[in-house]
Amino acid sequence: RPGMPSGARMPHQGAPMGPPGPPYVGSPSVRPGMPQTVMETTRKRTAPQQVQQQQVQQQVQQQQQATQNRTRSAKRRKMADKILPQRIRELVPESQAYMDLLAFERKLDQTIMRKRVDIQEALKRPMKQKRKLRLYISNTFNPAKSDADDSDGSIASWELRVEGKLLDDLSKQKRKFSSFFKSLVIELDKDLYGPDNHLVEWHRTPTTQETDGFQVKRPGDVSVRCTLLLMLDYQPPQFKLDPRLARLLGIHTQTRSAIIQALWQYIKTNKLQDSHDKEYINCDKYFQQIFDCPRLKFSEIPQRLTNLLLPPDPIVINHIISVDPNDQKKTACYDIDVEVEDPLKGQMSSFLLSTANQQEITALDNKIHETIESINQLKIQRDFMLSFSKDPKGYIQDLLRSQSRDLKVMTDVVGNPEEERRAEFYHEPWSQEAVSRYFYCKIQQRRQELEQSLGVRNT
Repeated sequence: RPGMPSGARMPHQGAPMGPPGPPYVGSPSVRPGMPQTVMETTRKRTAPQQVQQQQVQQQVQQQQQATQNRTRSAKRRKMADKILPQRIRELVPESQAYMDLLAFERKLDQTIMRKRVDIQEALKRPMKQKRKLRLYISNTFNPAKSDADDSDGSIASWELRVEGKLLDDLSKQKRKFSSFFKSLVIELDKDLYGPDNHLVEWHRTPTTQETDGFQVKRPGDVSVRCTLLLMLDYQPPQFKLDPRLARLLGIHTQTRSAIIQALWQYIKTNKLQDSHDKEYINCDKYFQQIFDCPRLKFSEIPQRLTNLLLPPDPIVINHIISVDPNDQKKTACYDIDVEVEDPLKGQMSSFLLSTANQQEITALDNKIHETIESINQLKIQRDFMLSFSKDPKGYIQDLLRSQSRDLKVMTDVVGNPEEERRAEFYHEPWSQEAVSRYFYCKIQQRRQELEQSLGVRNT
């Protein structure tokens, strides 16, 4: 035969099949005349690390999914466990009071949930309230001293202070004065201090340290006129409207969202929205003057508003720094309207984050579940006793049959072992055919094994 060495013979009939040499034990077949190659250890195929990681991730995801499913089913089960079965309610009419309390609790939970959603929506919007910020502007004068040793004391100087505080501030954490402003500019008399030294500026930066006031000290022995420019730090930012748009909407300074809302209200009031294409707005004569077009999309308004919104006007205060020796300290007071965070916002946030009552409610819910479970167990025991008292023999037989079915399910038993252990079971008409089928399957299995052995030897 091709591929066989010259000394090899075919096995005689009845001899065990297999290649010449040692008995066949399933080792890989080697063609005669070819050297047996050994695979290098470095070339052995191993499971890639990425595949292993993917398998681990899949297992983790499956475990998480199973945990979530168990959590959902546990929640559904807990809600169902709080309800008394109908049979128990029929046995104990007083339990209807518990069911009424359960219905009231459900309504209360729904109301609390709606209120929590309302609070969450309210916290997303800025909650501000108007407060009075009292501004104190004072100055002191230090006359020159002829007997002073240092240079500071020998020159007359004045000192300007700008301070302030919130009126009726009941909050525990006091807000710094500088936190209300974005910038502060003090403009002194240019004729006295020159064009390079007459401005005192402070601007907020991301690293600014808040302070309770500002202090400016300059040499001088004459009264000085000064101008204070205070730019409030609006949160969210506010803008001054173009004079034409301000007259049309009746708004001088407002946030961007409030301006767009006022524009939309004007469009609805004057029915400027196109009846056929709702996306477009037909401009009236005022809109045409402001936006310089007869027709525009509503989505274009925010972009067109950019050229019509200006920085808000600063607060301008004119003050005279007095150096009169008879008036050592002169103070001027001004009240400024500022917007501060509504204290109710903090209470609403703490209400949403509070978990003290939740733990108590969870503990009481667990007690209710345990009580309902014990009631159900007692109901099962009662039914057992009643059934047994009515028909002891029939109940025991039903119990045994039920236990037998449960045992078969638990042990994965196929068929009926109780009938199969009796001899009459194998004298049925189907037994002859079953035996024939069994032997036929065994013969086919043996035949396949022989064909595989012969195929290995032939290759």
